[in-house]
Amino acid sequence: MTASPRSRSRLRALALTVLTALTAGLLLAAGSAPQSAATARAGGFTGGLAGTGRSTLVLYDTTGRWAPTGELYAAQAANLTGHFGTFTALPVTSYTAGTMDSYTAVVYVGSTYDEPLPEAFLADVRAAVRPVIWLNNNIWQLAASSPTFAADHGWAPSSFDQGAIDKVVYKGRTLARDTADTAGVMAYATLDETKAKVLATAVRTDGTRLPWAVRSGNLTYVGEMPFAYTVTAGRYLAFADLLFDALAPETAERHRALLRLEDIGPAADPAGLMAVAAELKKRRVPYSFGVYTLHREPEKDVEIRLRDRPEVVAAIKYMLANGGTMIMHGYTHQYGTKANPYNGASGDDFEFYATHVDEKDYVVYDGPVAGDSFEWAQGRLDAAAAEFRASGLPVPTIFEFPHYAGSAEDYRAVRSRFAARYERGMYFAGTLSGTAVRYDHSAGQFFPYTVTDVYGSKVIPENLGNLIPTGYNNHPSVLPADLVEAAEANLVVRDGVASFFYHPYLGTGRLGEIIDGIKSLGYTFVPASAM
Repeated sequence: MTASPRSRSRLRALALTVLTALTAGLLLAAGSAPQSAATARAGGFTGGLAGTGRSTLVLYDTTGRWAPTGELYAAQAANLTGHFGTFTALPVTSYTAGTMDSYTAVVYVGSTYDEPLPEAFLADVRAAVRPVIWLNNNIWQLAASSPTFAADHGWAPSSFDQGAIDKVVYKGRTLARDTADTAGVMAYATLDETKAKVLATAVRTDGTRLPWAVRSGNLTYVGEMPFAYTVTAGRYLAFADLLFDALAPETAERHRALLRLEDIGPAADPAGLMAVAAELKKRRVPYSFGVYTLHREPEKDVEIRLRDRPEVVAAIKYMLANGGTMIMHGYTHQYGTKANPYNGASGDDFEFYATHVDEKDYVVYDGPVAGDSFEWAQGRLDAAAAEFRASGLPVPTIFEFPHYAGSAEDYRAVRSRFAARYERGMYFAGTLSGTAVRYDHSAGQFFPYTVTDVYGSKVIPENLGNLIPTGYNNHPSVLPADLVEAAEANLVVRDGVASFFYHPYLGTGRLGEIIDGIKSLGYTFVPASAM
């Protein structure tokens, strides 16, 4: 049995844009990440990677109609800082004098125009002895709070340039910027490069330029929101790298690559699996592979368990013995007996999130599936684990959501069962604030390095996407050259990863082309365990 055309050309596009959905929110249950009593009283959130000694204070806007979006941007900033150590996220309006003193660095996410910033915050930024990264809005409030700001820093903000800007040049490499983002990039009234360093440059479509990020002393200013309109080879990567300057400046240059084989289920072609596994063994390329254990096609009344396909199990055992790391990729990789959103079939449909295809051929994310709960999700994880055992296979310790989508409760359930996830993440307003989770305000995020995210889970990155021979659902085709180009853009991240996934039924030729292209850039393929 072969995979359907839709699963052959599937792309995890949710991690590139802010998403909308239709359902009401649920309360995120306690336990997603450690939270101190003081932080909880302040309306904040604490999480990240303990043990490094590094910590980040993430401050974000909460007023006006865009408050949920501000929280989503803050979650994405916090996730990235989770690569370096712990993080605490607080509404900037709750800031009190001296709050930043106990942190290694500060990130202010200015999402709301003219958010009322406390004088205590402005004063502490002016006097900061630790790195402060300021994103987008309200830098004019900081400048206005000091009559000598321009003289002290060597620059002064003017207004947002809302012309067509399609590139950002950082560290000599050109990164993409979507011209659909018309919010603009900050222009400057004055700029003295003997006092201020231009870290990255925005390029208009007519070739003219303006600073994208500047630094003077302990203050780094990024003149727009890097989490809006993100793309795999985009300027988001510049911000991801700038965090090293603030939190781990001693980091050495290193570039590793990851490969994950995708959508392996009981209906997989064992000969095809063996061919790809043998090719990777010959190339000495370590890899991971995602497996679901129960294949269903309700329209055809088909149900196949992994234990009943000994040839597929034998291929999996060969992969495990020859450089492969097995990932749990859901239980059935579909939900119920109806389309979600395609045909109800395993490998095609979502398992942990409700979706539909609209009249314009876009996949719309509706919200949690009917019956979703922490216990329901744990039950599916446990059922999948039982099928692995019944097949004579080890239970994976890493999880990947089908189509990278689940509810807040599903993420909590996964954290209770697995050491890590290997994927892009889906995040919701309400997670940081501790209010009801807003499934109508969600965002996806890819990572150029391993992080500990706001759910408290370690996330192994997938950031390049996959080979898509023919576009679908308004997504264009993605060819080997496109994946290699995205890997090249990721070289701006000094300890970044080029991570892609691949469907084994596409054969070995183009897989080899992608591997060779990524290696030629200086990447070294490593197993997921190295992350």
